[in-house]
Amino acid sequence: MTNTIPLQIDIVSDVVCPWCIIGYKNLEEAISRLDDEIEVTLRWHPFELNRDMPPEGQDLAEHIKEKYGLSPDQSADNRARITMMGENVGFPIHFSSDSRIYNTFDAHRLIYWAGKEGAPGQQTALQLNLFTAYFQDAENPGDHGVLKRAVEEVGLSPERAAEILASDEYAQEVRAEEDEFGDAGISSVPTYVVNRKFAISGGHPSEVFEQALSEIARQGDEVLAEAENDA
Repeated sequence: MTNTIPLQIDIVSDVVCPWCIIGYKNLEEAISRLDDEIEVTLRWHPFELNRDMPPEGQDLAEHIKEKYGLSPDQSADNRARITMMGENVGFPIHFSSDSRIYNTFDAHRLIYWAGKEGAPGQQTALQLNLFTAYFQDAENPGDHGVLKRAVEEVGLSPERAAEILASDEYAQEVRAEEDEFGDAGISSVPTYVVNRKFAISGGHPSEVFEQALSEIARQGDEVLAEAENDA
């Protein structure tokens, strides 16, 4: 390729989904390997694993048992696997006997706002900051204090964030995006939609992302070449 091919990657994700951060780190690695082939724009979109979760959350082991029917041993094995995979991608994930699952709707409202009003890269920075708050610092990503601090740490206005959190601003937009991607058939996360056409679901190894993105970029390069020849 003589020029990089632009790719838009829409990431449907939740900040309390471990596979979302594991998948993102692998995607990030794949993008870095294809740096001379593609130019990527990332956009994050909401998916609530637990839309009806109360603000105080729920004990994680109890939640996993209720939702997935896993025994304590199965749940422990699953957490150990996730921990190992987090280490492998350079993002330590910490579980404990006190781990809880939380409501993330307000987090998604701020992530939406960051994508709409923030500078390039600030939406991704906020998303990653909230992954860190939940998986490494055992914080509640629905807590308004945690959210305002996360916003400030990535260079966004905590005062503006406070205004949004004190209102229902962006609630309708977040629900509309959830419905849009749900209607498109997305029922699990992470899901990566490339150029609004190609969907990749799951926290795949970086090699899988690299191959998929390279093939999509190659198709785009062929289309561009045809257009130039026809001009």
